[in-house]
Amino acid sequence: MTSTILAVQPALSARRRWTVLAVCALSMFLVGLDTTIVNVCLPVIGRGLGVGTRGLEWVVDAYTVVLASLLISSGALADRFGRRRVFQCGLIVFGGASLACAVAPSLGFLVMARAVQGVGASMLSPVALAIVVNAMPDPRERARAIGVWASVFGLSMAAGPVTGGWLIATFGWRSVFWINAPIIVAALILVAVLVPESHGQRARRLDLPGQVLLAVALCVSVGVLIEGPRIGWSSPMAMAGYALIVMATAGFTWVELHRREPLMDLGLFRRPPFASAVLGAMAVFAALNVTLLLSTFYLQHARGWTPLASGMATLPMALGATLCAPWSGNLVALLGPRRPLVLAGGFTAAGGLCMVNVGQDTSVLLILLAHLLIGIGFGFANAPITNTAVSGLPPSRAGVAGAITSTARQVGSAVGIAAAGGLVSGVSPADLAHATRPGWLLVTACGLFLLVVARAAHDSEKASPTP
Repeated sequence: MTSTILAVQPALSARRRWTVLAVCALSMFLVGLDTTIVNVCLPVIGRGLGVGTRGLEWVVDAYTVVLASLLISSGALADRFGRRRVFQCGLIVFGGASLACAVAPSLGFLVMARAVQGVGASMLSPVALAIVVNAMPDPRERARAIGVWASVFGLSMAAGPVTGGWLIATFGWRSVFWINAPIIVAALILVAVLVPESHGQRARRLDLPGQVLLAVALCVSVGVLIEGPRIGWSSPMAMAGYALIVMATAGFTWVELHRREPLMDLGLFRRPPFASAVLGAMAVFAALNVTLLLSTFYLQHARGWTPLASGMATLPMALGATLCAPWSGNLVALLGPRRPLVLAGGFTAAGGLCMVNVGQDTSVLLILLAHLLIGIGFGFANAPITNTAVSGLPPSRAGVAGAITSTARQVGSAVGIAAAGGLVSGVSPADLAHATRPGWLLVTACGLFLLVVARAAHDSEKASPTP
């Protein structure tokens, strides 16, 4: 069966290949949108459900942590049982969880529903990329397709706050979840009609011990970051959390190094370009989520803006990502990943520096400029990071590399939310602007780190073997 499928894939017409990309991109737009659309809603959700900032962080991170934990296992399931089949299951789970979020009566119910959303989303992200890669046999066409795929995902992340602000102003906060239903229905129909079924060349076994240990390490790490300010960083509970993180991480490493078919191929991290790309993916998404959360609370609490107005303030970010992401994909295809990574790092760092001295009366134009610069940096970053991660690898390892990079993006999102939330939790509106300043320094540092990734990508270009 597998050999037949692989033989058919190159025969797809150019129009069919790009149609498959469009369908996958639509689903990925939904996943990315739900990663950030909730950010601008958090203060309104808090008032509606009667909870504070720390509880609200879990509304975002329950989704991203579960998504990060299950991405690689979902990819393995897709290789074994069929990518289209798992993709469709993911859409159904995601849609059902979205409806549960829309009717959530309490914070606990909403957090649980968001976690189930993450389960569904984990079946979409790596599977979409695998479908696209299989549909594009030509390396240059594949590079452009990856650029488009990364562009759409990046655009969805940047567009989330704008969309969320409009929906809240028009229909209330529950509408940010109701809106998923028609998109899910359309995607299910398009996938059934247009996307061909495919399997991996060799179905990988599920690594259940590695999966459990990875989930524990990620969940406890984010939990300590979120709850640390409340319980105390040196409290017995925090110390127990640190010990559990160390044990889970050590156990995960040992299991992965001794399994014939590990969840995560740790040998990939011996390649400096891959390791730097993974850290770069974390940095980019940490910077984005720090920006979105700090901007949301600063504008709505310290400045008294409405959710719609604060969402519109991020419009320059969405514009920058929209214009630069496709350009970045083309630059990667023509010139390699180094130049767009340099641009990504420079613009992100500049955007963070614009906000380092933010105050109660900071110019709106400066805020908009910062969002534009960070959006441009985000737009330039995703395609070259993905390309750097999979560059020089055979197809059998490129899929795993892409899945690890996608996991790193979600880990970065979760860490960014936890770090930013820790800065503003319990802070009065009058002190909020000053409290956000370390967060903007973190955004700047993330941008500067991308310059290191650019150097690693340049070295990879010079030494990359022919696949």
